[in-house]
Amino acid sequence: MAKSKAKKLREKMVREGKRNPENSRSIYALKDLRTRKTKTKQEQLNKVLYEERLSDYSKDGMDGRFYYCFGFVIIS
Repeated sequence: MAKSKAKKLREKMVREGKRNPENSRSIYALKDLRTRKTKTKQEQLNKVLYEERLSDYSKDGMDGRFYYCFGFVIIS
């Protein structure tokens, strides 16, 4: 990968004995502050796991409900 022009200038300044601006960077410059857009693998697995648990009842199309009909006829 190619070096940027700014990095080349910083390295040249360090070689010449001048101050390295990388040393005076704050801790936030090293931190990864990007906002995650996609879910992690674990979040995806949990989502699938819980979706399957919730949808197990509706696989038969009856939402997990069972209907029993008992017909008794009494003849006297």
